[in-house]
Amino acid sequence: MITEWLHNIVFAYPQYFFLLFLIPLMVFWYMHNNMNQHSSMIVSGIRNISGNSWKVFFRHMLFVIRLLAIACIITALARPQLRNDEQIITGDGVDIMLCMDVSGSMLAQDFTPNRLEAMKQIAAEFVDSRLTDRIGLVIFAGESFTACPLTSDRNVLKNQIYSAQSGFMADGTAIGDGLSTSVERLKASKAKSRLVILLTDGENQGGLIDPLTAREIAKSVGIKVYTIGMGTDGYAPAPMYTPSGTVTLQQQKVNIDEKLLRSIASETGGMYFRARDNSGLKNIYVEIDKLEKSKIEITALKRFTEKFFPFAIAAAIFLLIELLLRYSVFRKFP
Repeated sequence: MITEWLHNIVFAYPQYFFLLFLIPLMVFWYMHNNMNQHSSMIVSGIRNISGNSWKVFFRHMLFVIRLLAIACIITALARPQLRNDEQIITGDGVDIMLCMDVSGSMLAQDFTPNRLEAMKQIAAEFVDSRLTDRIGLVIFAGESFTACPLTSDRNVLKNQIYSAQSGFMADGTAIGDGLSTSVERLKASKAKSRLVILLTDGENQGGLIDPLTAREIAKSVGIKVYTIGMGTDGYAPAPMYTPSGTVTLQQQKVNIDEKLLRSIASETGGMYFRARDNSGLKNIYVEIDKLEKSKIEITALKRFTEKFFPFAIAAAIFLLIELLLRYSVFRKFP
């Protein structure tokens, strides 16, 4: 808490801190003066010394208290202020539908820890980078489902991304259904730029709508589609259930219909990407982020709250304590 307070504190007149150099000079003067007094003292008796030894020891506290008061006065003169920075972000955003494959093959472990979890983590990072956009989520396997309509609430969307699981829909890879559902969600949008980011690791299997038909629908309404083929080359280890109910890893051939994905992207004005590992997938989302920049205006507001008053009060308290001690406990009698 103190560290955070110090991080946000600023001083209106920091030049007053140069007065702190007076403190070492005062300490030197005090020590020099006391040494001279000590050398000229005449000890009258052992009893007198032992009776007042505690006063001799603690009388230096008066000087320490005065130094603390001076330090507080200098700090108050420097005028400490608590700074509260605030940013107002506005601009023309892009409406984006994330269209994600959650079929059983997305559990293959050629990504870390598997394709599905890698896709969710990197997609969530992409969502965080789009400050003024509305983004929605469609997931598909053997059928498609709108997990989250277009929203500017990034926390709600990310919760839905992380909640996406394989196995609660009929298995398959209904690319056409996923794309058509995404396009349907974007059709009513008034945004200047509308796009779908479609990610899959397989070939079209099942579904009610042919992928080429979905492509033409997207093209007819001016929705751009970026497609991503996810998977390594050759074979990938994938969990499979044995007849006894246990799970074992088996090598599964990677089948991505790159011709179809290229066609969907090129015909709608998008681009096709191939992700073979986690870093490759992350770089793809970074590239799409660069290609589809939204106009952002950031207004910075700075508010300052005066915090010199506690230091002024502390200085007054220290001076009062010194006066009370000087004219009571440490009072010198003639």
